Amino acid sequence: MSVLHLTKDNFNEEVLDSKVPVLVDFWAAWCGPCQMIGPVIEEIAEEITDARICKVDVDAEPELARKYKVLSIPTLMVFKDGELARRESGAKSKEEILEMLK
Repeated sequence: MSVLHLTKDNFNEEVLDSKVPVLVDFWAAWCGPCQMIGPVIEEIAEEITDARICKVDVDAEPELARKYKVLSIPTLMVFKDGELARRESGAKSKEEILEMLK
């Protein structure tokens, strides 16, 4: 499965209404650490089948960034059953990101 790019229009449907855990990567094109973990996020999306992997471009979707109080990027959030279950800021290793989904 590939990474799903979220907007304010599809966020509720794809994240809050999801029956599987959802990892959301809040990122921006100009952010160095975001560029570092980008390929890791893509790799995880290709490998796992029991969760959804999504990205939110904070520059394109400032309303979502504000709603979830994203003050630094990258910020990774895991939603389960429509609720925020985990939140981490900063670049993470693949192992750390996979651990968040457990």
